[in-house]
Amino acid sequence: MKTKTMKSKTLRTLTLSAAMALAGTFAAMPAHASKEKPVIGFSIDDLRVERWTKDRDYFKAAAEAKGATVSVQSADANEQKQIQQIENLISRKVDVIVIVPFNAKTLTTVVAEAKKAGIKVISYDRLILNADVDAYISFDNDKVGQMQAQGVVNAAPKGNYFLLGGAPTDNNAKILREGQYKVLKPLVAKGDIKIVGQQWTNEWLASNAQSIIENALTANKNNIQGIVASNDGTAGGAIAALTGQKLAGKVAVSGQDADLAAIKRIEAGTQTMTVYKPIKTIATDAANLAVDLAQGKTPSFTSKMNNGKADIPTILLTPTMLTKQNVDLVVKDGFYTQAQIGQ
Repeated sequence: MKTKTMKSKTLRTLTLSAAMALAGTFAAMPAHASKEKPVIGFSIDDLRVERWTKDRDYFKAAAEAKGATVSVQSADANEQKQIQQIENLISRKVDVIVIVPFNAKTLTTVVAEAKKAGIKVISYDRLILNADVDAYISFDNDKVGQMQAQGVVNAAPKGNYFLLGGAPTDNNAKILREGQYKVLKPLVAKGDIKIVGQQWTNEWLASNAQSIIENALTANKNNIQGIVASNDGTAGGAIAALTGQKLAGKVAVSGQDADLAAIKRIEAGTQTMTVYKPIKTIATDAANLAVDLAQGKTPSFTSKMNNGKADIPTILLTPTMLTKQNVDLVVKDGFYTQAQIGQ
């Protein structure tokens, strides 16, 4: 049987051990950069895609103007590579990690690691699913989908439609489809439009989109009046397939992102429309958001969006439909120069 003295010694030993363990825990916690000069990691799905190079440049400029340092990583459309790059950013003890996810469903664990290390996480443009992210910033993708469908309907009010979706790993692709259906379902019910096929495009690659539309044209004996393509890359693939059948300019095709090639196609009449999302706006707002979170400030959000784990504080920005009638907006905004467009 233990004496009071033995119990007292044991208690002191346990208390000392607990204190040492706690001290060790605090010692192991990351020592982040100063609040005045935060370090931000920017993990991007694929910098081989034109759109993301613009986001990177505008984001870096805005963050650096606020005294931050930005480390950019490109996953090159590889989910394991993105996870490893995020883990590397965590090991470097950055203050905030901004992520454009390649696969929205596979980052739960690595986001949890970041949060455990005291790092804030922002989901950029695409919502990371089932993860404890601090904020989400994007354009209203449901509205983008509606604009895409409406743009094709305006040009081809009746006929056979093919829905050319984005990457199945991208949650935005599904939100776009939901928006497209809001416009198309009433017209399908009315009998004006028949959806003769729909398919997702792996990695959003134009080459995959071209193969899909070539097969669709063959299956439908070229009897397609509208292609609701979910971005400009897939639109480019679709138009290449149409060109092979001498149908470019005769079939309405939507897009998104206002890629330079798409703007030129709209001018030439082979692409019907695109959705312009001022990249400088989202990138600058995201940079400001990242710096605010690093400095412990409370940002202003427009709404919340559930990602399967929680209602994530969200900033949704407004997109603009571009057709041949207003395509010069990209020049007025300084997105491109007139010389780049070549008209």
